[in-house]
Parts: sequence; structure tokens; C-alpha cells
Amino acid sequence: MSGSDPHADQPIRTAGVAPDEADAAVVLVHGRGARADGMLQFAQEFAREGVHYVAPQAQRGTWYPNRFVAPIEQNQPHLDSALAHVGRAVDEARSGGLPPEKVLLVGFSQGACLVSDFVARDPERYGGLVLLSGGLIGEEGTDFDYAGDVDGMPFFLGVSDDDPHIPMSRAEATVEVFERLGADVRFDRYHGRGHGIFEEEIEYLGDLLSEVAGA
Repeated sequence: MSGSDPHADQPIRTAGVAPDEADAAVVLVHGRGARADGMLQFAQEFAREGVHYVAPQAQRGTWYPNRFVAPIEQNQPHLDSALAHVGRAVDEARSGGLPPEKVLLVGFSQGACLVSDFVARDPERYGGLVLLSGGLIGEEGTDFDYAGDVDGMPFFLGVSDDDPHIPMSRAEATVEVFERLGADVRFDRYHGRGHGIFEEEIEYLGDLLSEVAGA
């Protein structure tokens, strides 16, 4: 581990079929205090045949030390290191030759915030971006002036109105950014459910993965 790149030597866990046999791949990014293996277990709830599953592990289970609405510099160098590690996970997902439109990026909580930034900073037309209780990273008042085109990429964000970690205002701002980037947006606002992953989201993931793997 390097102090300037704390996630550099962290593992990337995989499951499902081999990359060169896959019809699609899913990159799953865990939340704070969690583990990559837990995301692979979660994937079993919407798993399909012919899919390669990839889950990067954060150093000590945490991608960046402070809240995602803290000033960016307060989460460095961990944030840049985390984004690079997600990039390595995407490379693993595509190592069998899959194009980006056959790759889903899925994150929960801190992991959802991370994958939203990963795509917004370098927009590309992936098979889908699914944010389970998350949003773009930056302090209140940040001007999210990301530019590019994701060319109709399916985008999902689900959050509850009483989530103690994800302000609804940040979820709304994130949706606005991805609409501007050309995503096909679905925004699910839940009432009184707190912070978690919900049945509607798992159903959506299964349907989207079937479309991407079969397309």
C-alpha cells in the first residue's frame, strides 16, 4: 500500500463465467465498512447465466474517509485511488473482449457515490449505471459541470426520503447531471425506508442484466 494510492494493492474478486465466455459483466462496488465478497453474494439475487461478476475491494473496507458531501480535498488521496481501482475492475470486466455497452456498473451507498463519479468524470455508454442510495461526490454548492455523452445509457438511482446518508437534493442533482449527459434515467424515490437496497431495485437489476446479456 502506498500512502498516495491506498487502494493500489487491494484485490478484485470475481464470480460467474470466465471473462472470455461472458455475454455481459457486472462491476459491483461495496459501501463503507463492507467487502467485495458481500457484493458478489448480493449479485446472486439477480444473477443470470453467462455473466462475469467483478467486485473491487477497498483498503480497510472504506473507499474514502469522510462523507461524500465533504470537500473533495478532504477525501484525497483515497478518492483518486478508489476511482483508479474501479477502473481496474472495469478493465477486468472487459478483459474477455466485452464492449462497454455489455458492462453494468452497480454501487451501494459509498460505492454508489464512487461509480457515479467514475462515469460522470469520463462519460461512456456502459450497459447501465445503477446507484443504490448514492450520488455525485462533492460539497454542497458544487457545480457538477461534467461534459460528455453517455448515448442513452440506462441510469437508475433509488433513494428514500429519510435516508440519513444521502440527501434527496444530492440525488436530484445527480439525476440532472446524467440527464444532461444523455442517460435514459429512472429515479425511484421511496418513502420512509431509510438506507438500504430494496426489492424494486433488485427486480430492476435482473431485468436490465437480462437485456444487456441478451442484446
